[in-house]
Amino acid sequence: MKIGLALGSGASRGWSHIGVIKALTEQGIEPDIVCGTSIGSLVGASYVSGHLDSLEHWTRSLSKFKTAKFFEINRSLNGFVNTDRLHSFLSKFVASDKAIIEQFDKQFASVATDLGTGREVWLSEGSVLEAVWASISLPGLFPAIQHDNKWLVDGGLVNPVPVSTCRALGADVVIAVNLNGDIVGKHIDKQKKVTQPSEKVVDKLTSLVAEYTDSFFSIDRSQEQTPSLFEAIAGSVNITQDRITRSRMAGDPPDIILTPKLSHMGLLEFYRAHEAISEGVDCVQRMLPEIKYTLGLK
Repeated sequence: MKIGLALGSGASRGWSHIGVIKALTEQGIEPDIVCGTSIGSLVGASYVSGHLDSLEHWTRSLSKFKTAKFFEINRSLNGFVNTDRLHSFLSKFVASDKAIIEQFDKQFASVATDLGTGREVWLSEGSVLEAVWASISLPGLFPAIQHDNKWLVDGGLVNPVPVSTCRALGADVVIAVNLNGDIVGKHIDKQKKVTQPSEKVVDKLTSLVAEYTDSFFSIDRSQEQTPSLFEAIAGSVNITQDRITRSRMAGDPPDIILTPKLSHMGLLEFYRAHEAISEGVDCVQRMLPEIKYTLGLK
């Protein structure tokens, strides 16, 4: 019996995939097929390439400041991610630049979206980093990636939890991790205070940086105001992924579904890895009786 593991999209909530994989492994459950969308493809690739422990150590060391360094204020309209820093991270904690998917002992595939046609693209051959990079290219933050004369963006736009991909690769039983439960509306912080304008150049720069940073991370405010650009983007992504996940799951339900309770986490709060990983472990523990029953384990 081939076990497939479908790791869903969900940005910072995706660190819970690490906890899920670790908890399953401790129970002697190792998937033969691993498919991931967006952050799911990143964690999945790290797992099948043998870098999961180092990835976990790195994620637990993240702070708000370290997370913010991955984003930059510039004149480019391609995205806000520091691509050089991201590439260095991927090559160190996910897979080397020369690694190809066919070399893995386990079958692996990532899901991306063809920007031209809207169709989903399965990347199950060739460069690991290219497959991961295409799958995580969230519009507005990452530039689109060109692959086989196609411009590819985040796979969460079409297939947030790649159950169908696992089945297509031959999985008899699919364990799916859905990070999109109860997330709609969670991105909006309704307690914002209005920052008073300042005439000093230093104060204006400080306010700009504060506004830029606050857009990514959930920060308490005292007075309601219009959602920022990044809150609107985050909310749109949440709504889209929630609706698509419901539709895809109804048409192709997994045999086991794990839903970490992380709706309180902001889209880009990657520095909260401790609680995300812990919830991933706890999620498996809650579902362990059903998992063992479905897999025929005692």
